[in-house]
Amino acid sequence: MTTAGATGRAARAARKPRTARTARTAQKDRTPRTPRTRREGRARWALPFFLGPSVLLIAVFVIAPAGYGLYLALTNTQLTGFAARDPQFVGLDNFRTLLGSGDFLSSLGRTGQFVFWSAIVGQTVLGMLAALLLRQKWLRGKGVFGALVLLPMVVPEVVASLTWASVLSSDEDGTFNRLLALFGGGAAAPLQDSPMTSIVIINVWRGIAFAMIMFQAALEGVPDELIEAARMDGARAHQVFRHITLPLIRGPVFLYLLLTTITTVGVFGLVYFLTQGGPGHQTELASVYIFQRAFQYSQIGLGSAASVILLVLLTILGVTYARLAKVEV
Repeated sequence: MTTAGATGRAARAARKPRTARTARTAQKDRTPRTPRTRREGRARWALPFFLGPSVLLIAVFVIAPAGYGLYLALTNTQLTGFAARDPQFVGLDNFRTLLGSGDFLSSLGRTGQFVFWSAIVGQTVLGMLAALLLRQKWLRGKGVFGALVLLPMVVPEVVASLTWASVLSSDEDGTFNRLLALFGGGAAAPLQDSPMTSIVIINVWRGIAFAMIMFQAALEGVPDELIEAARMDGARAHQVFRHITLPLIRGPVFLYLLLTTITTVGVFGLVYFLTQGGPGHQTELASVYIFQRAFQYSQIGLGSAASVILLVLLTILGVTYARLAKVEV
């Protein structure tokens, strides 16, 4: 009898938690779904629906080509010859060749020089000045001024290159030489005498519009009350800009520097149509070097390896910009 009673109590004790869980589940099922719950459920389904196409496009057109480029960088693939029919895996040989090549290292140096003067200095400074001018109440004809600055942005790169090639032509009929003749000067050949300076100026002319748009949008977020208070305290214009305006737009400024650095490193058509990397390799940037090795000399593997090295350098520079801007990566 005692044994039977103990067995009964044990059975009831074992059934009790199960009964409690069943009751909680039934209570949960009977709980009505509120509109907020339904919205959250639809949002969980909508997120992959809307992000799916973007993720697919990025995977197909960004990640897959980058992976294939890395694979080519590890092979001796060529457009012609035996390596075109049967490419072999060569490991890091292409990277060793490039890092030991004076031509490639010189092209990286010229690219850094081009980016620094045309993007970091020229476009940033002039774009900021243009944005600050547009905020001045005394400036008349802001629409015309903004349109003139934006005009180079809408001109295709090839058209701009051919136009500037005509303007800076060494012939006497060139626009630049005609202007010099009006002031009694002789004929000049800027693309031959100062090729790097010429492409820097042209790239600044093309990129100043994007800088002005980004900085103007950033300046709109600066409270006018802070600027007025600083002026009432006797701060000059440059002091207001340095101690109030610039710290408040620090994030957008570094974001612009990141974007313009990436786009300027990838500039190819402008330089190639104007100088083709010459004269004497003076304007042979990394983009031109990669094009020549990959397509003119048919060394696809070597050109892909150069692209991978350039991508690594850009990644390091981008992380540095983000850290300086105190932006989480």
